[in-house]
Amino acid sequence: MRASRTWTRIVGTLLLLLGAAAASALTAGTPTPNYAARPDVQSFIADLVRAEGFDEATLRRLFAQVRVQPSVIAAMSRPLQAPPKWYEYSPRFLSQARIDAGVAFWHDNEAALARAQLEFGVPAEVIVAIIGVETFYGRNTGSYRVIDALSTLAFDYSRRAEYFQGELKQFLLLAREQGVSPLLAKGSFAGAAGLPQFMPGSIRDYAVDYDGDGRIDLAGDVVDAIGSVANYLAQHGWQPGQPVMQALRLEPETQDAIMRQFDGGVTERRSIAAWVRDGVVGFAIPGDLAPDPVGLLLLEQPDETSYWMVFNNWYVLTRYNRSRLYASAVWQLAQAVAQ
Repeated sequence: MRASRTWTRIVGTLLLLLGAAAASALTAGTPTPNYAARPDVQSFIADLVRAEGFDEATLRRLFAQVRVQPSVIAAMSRPLQAPPKWYEYSPRFLSQARIDAGVAFWHDNEAALARAQLEFGVPAEVIVAIIGVETFYGRNTGSYRVIDALSTLAFDYSRRAEYFQGELKQFLLLAREQGVSPLLAKGSFAGAAGLPQFMPGSIRDYAVDYDGDGRIDLAGDVVDAIGSVANYLAQHGWQPGQPVMQALRLEPETQDAIMRQFDGGVTERRSIAAWVRDGVVGFAIPGDLAPDPVGLLLLEQPDETSYWMVFNNWYVLTRYNRSRLYASAVWQLAQAVAQ
């Protein structure tokens, strides 16, 4: 009996210690599971009620069902590493499987792609490539509830809380406009959704009901996704018929001076004539080129570096994702699919 009582005391002590540790973790900043009970969320709800006319009780019930996602915080908090080289980044996006899937996607949606190209001026292969790079044509659209991901980042990721609170507000407005439950949408750990991985603000600003069925559905409606990607690029300045990238060479005697102008693999934009004076050669530009300044881009290869002149349309691709590697992968995938 004495041994039993001793063991009971030991277990009780352990439980008390575990409870104290859990309480300490919560007060140290570990996210609480019930968002509706949190003062910062209640303040957010009050702002939505005042500024956007939401019903307070409805939002409280909604946020009581929202769940913190520690894996979202972990993904966003990974230590910064050196960005990959082009030869490390590009193979997954330029694989034969992704190219073949792009060809099949184009064949399956030829009419919508042709219409989008005609109406928005964005080549069909570029629309195909964006969707291919973003989600492998809908295979990888994300498994997080969008409201969970956005709430976690809005209230438990201080580094970009203001941005994600703005996107959470946009998401709730979008759900109200479309008459759907905010608990249903699935997306990435950052809250992007659908075949083209639009953030909620981009959905409200650039997504279109391209099949005319009365609602915008980027997750289940391929036609809406196609029209929305085309509209996004057009609204960000895509110039129909203009080039994107053009391979070039650097004269050996001026290469070192030009290399000092690269910052993160891209230079500032200058006139083509200025680059030619500095020793850029080996490119052929069509005669109807719009007179925009252009930049230089380097892409690392296993044995040597390739150099490119990049035009306005390449910079438009970076508005989708601000990465020289992303924009270049989209364009090269587009060319592979078209061929």
